[in-house]
Amino acid sequence: MTGLSPDDWIALRLSLKVAAVATLASLPFAIGVATVLARARFPGKTLLDAVVHLPLVMPPVVTGYLLLLAFGRRGPVGAWLESTFGLVLSFRWTGAALACAVMGFPLMVRAIRLSIEAIDARLGSAAATLGAPPAWRFLTVTLPLALPGVLAGAVLCFAKALGEFGATITFVSSIPGETRTLPSAIYAATQTPGGDATALRLTAVAVAVSIGALALSEWLARRVRRTVGGDA
Repeated sequence: MTGLSPDDWIALRLSLKVAAVATLASLPFAIGVATVLARARFPGKTLLDAVVHLPLVMPPVVTGYLLLLAFGRRGPVGAWLESTFGLVLSFRWTGAALACAVMGFPLMVRAIRLSIEAIDARLGSAAATLGAPPAWRFLTVTLPLALPGVLAGAVLCFAKALGEFGATITFVSSIPGETRTLPSAIYAATQTPGGDATALRLTAVAVAVSIGALALSEWLARRVRRTVGGDA
């Protein structure tokens, strides 16, 4: 990565910041939704599951457009956030983090849900017989056993956020130094005469980071199988 220009470094640092914020901000919600989907029984559960996974099957541009309608400065949520907290998401790096969080959320939820479903429910029942309240059982029994899945889901979300393009560019555009992440920088380089070398450098960086994230996710997945007594 020694051949990267200052603008390339800015795009890389912005991508890492956006991906990290998207992952950390969505992690508590992903744990909560995954727990509900794994353990709870209620009418509309199938609908909730479909809504959670909708970003995986919808075109990313559609997701970005819906975010723009809702969180743009004229959207109902965006206008409220700006008037109440002074927070503007559209065409800001925070909006890029929101778009990446939405796109990576289903992957995180799925990994955590599978990990929770693999835990023997009788462990929680045994803790209940000892007088442990539900919240304490979750924090001391379920969550520690599901931790490898939580980490695997976080890595998958982070990797997805690093590669997110369609929803991000639709919602926050590609503003150098503000919203131009690694994928949008690659796209901009391919549209610039003589930008092939820059595009290749950035592509190599993106591939290396993605492979590292996927390798870490696979390692964590194996830890999940060992934790629940599966094959090593």
